[in-house]
Order: sequence, then C-alpha cells, then structure tokens
Amino acid sequence: MEIIQVVGFALIATVLILVIKEQKPMFAFLIATVAGIVIFLLLIGKIGSVVGVLERLARSSGMDMIYFKTVLKIIGIAYIAEFGAQIVRDAGQDGIASKIELTGKVLIMVLAIPIISIIIDTILKLMPA
Repeated sequence: MEIIQVVGFALIATVLILVIKEQKPMFAFLIATVAGIVIFLLLIGKIGSVVGVLERLARSSGMDMIYFKTVLKIIGIAYIAEFGAQIVRDAGQDGIASKIELTGKVLIMVLAIPIISIIIDTILKLMPA
C-alpha cells in the first residue's frame, strides 16, 4: 500500500508544481526536488532490507564480500547518477544531466575492472591449454 502513498504524494506535488510554475518557476523546481528527495527517503528502509537479505545470501554462499560490496557500490552509483540526472533534467539542463550519466557510467566501469579481470582469469584457467 506504500505505492498508493507515494503516488498520492507525487500527484499532489505535481499539481502544486503545475499551479506554481507560471508564477514562480524556481519555487516549482524546489518543490519537485524536495518531492523527489522525500520519495527517495521513503525508499531507504526498503533498500536497506534488500541489501541485508542480499548480504546474508552472499555470506551463506561463501562469496568473497569484496565482490559483493563492489556490486553494491556499482548499483548505488547507477541509482544516484540516474536520480541526479533526472533532477537536473527537470531543471531543463539536459547537457549537464548527460554529463552526470556519463560520469556514472565511467565510475561503474572503473569499479567493474577487478571483477571483469577475475572472470577472465577464471575462464582462462578453465580452458584447455
């Protein structure tokens, strides 16, 4: 039922933004930003629960926790970059939003290099000489 609360809150924020946008565009942008942050804060508890379950599964499988933490960092970068790009795009700055997305992709690639190299090493060890 939380989705109903989130959608209701978002609809109220949207109506406020549409009403205020003509008179005070900067205030409308602030409402949109605050609404996005509030919705994100509502999700943090759920995200924490998911991360806890995934961490428990990783530990029980014997997975090296450094890889698990790296994957979590990659997921975090992806979500934060997307969230930031959407806020900047709402402000009408598509160019800056694209730069945020590019930065997120590059940072993800940098974090993924150790995992990719281990996968390649494992594949090479499995192949016959």
